[in-house]
Amino acid sequence: MAKILVLFHSFTGNLHRLAEGVAAGASEVAGCEVVLKQVPEVIPEEALERAGALEPRKAFAHIPVATIDELPDYHGFAFGTPTRFGCMSSTFRSFLDQTGRHYAEGNLIGRVGTVFCGTGTGGGMETTIFSSWTTLAHHGMLILPLGYRAQEIRDVSGAHGGSPYGAAVLARGPGARPTEIELGAARTQGRALAETAHKLFG
Repeated sequence: MAKILVLFHSFTGNLHRLAEGVAAGASEVAGCEVVLKQVPEVIPEEALERAGALEPRKAFAHIPVATIDELPDYHGFAFGTPTRFGCMSSTFRSFLDQTGRHYAEGNLIGRVGTVFCGTGTGGGMETTIFSSWTTLAHHGMLILPLGYRAQEIRDVSGAHGGSPYGAAVLARGPGARPTEIELGAARTQGRALAETAHKLFG
C-alpha cells in the first residue's frame, strides 16, 4: 500500500485548509494511506502573537507534528509552504535542512514529491514551488507538478492562486480563502500524487 504524507506549514490557517484539500484528493485513490501533518514551528510565540498568527493557529493545533525520522516511511509527499520572498518559509526550510542524513543515505530516492503554496499578494507563488523542487531533486525524488490537470486554474474571471507548478491559495484575495477553485486544484494535485505513488509502490 502506498503511503502519502501531506506536510504543511501554515501561519494563519490558509495553508492548513489547502493541505486538507490535497489530503482529501489523495484519499480518493484506493490503495493509499494518507497522513496529514505539520512541520514544527520555529518562530517564537511572541513573534507569532505580534503578527496576529497565534490565535488562528489554534484551529489546527490538533494536527500532529512530523519528525525527520519518519520520512522514509512514506512513498509520496505533498509539501505545502507559505511564500517568503519567493521561497519557502523559514520554518519549512528548517525542517528540510535537517534531512541531511536521509540525503546521505539515499533514503528518499525514487519517492514522489509535489509542492503547493500560499501567497499574500500573488507574488512568488511560482518561484516558491519551483525553488522547492531543488531540495526534492537532491533527495532523488520524482517531482510531480500539477500541470493543467486542474482546468479551473485557467479561469481568469477572478483572483485565485494556482499554476501548472502546483496549487496555491491567494491568502489576501477577496472572499473566503481558499476558494473552491483553489481547493479544486489542491484536490486534483493530491489525487495525482496518490495515483502516481500507487502505480509505483501500491
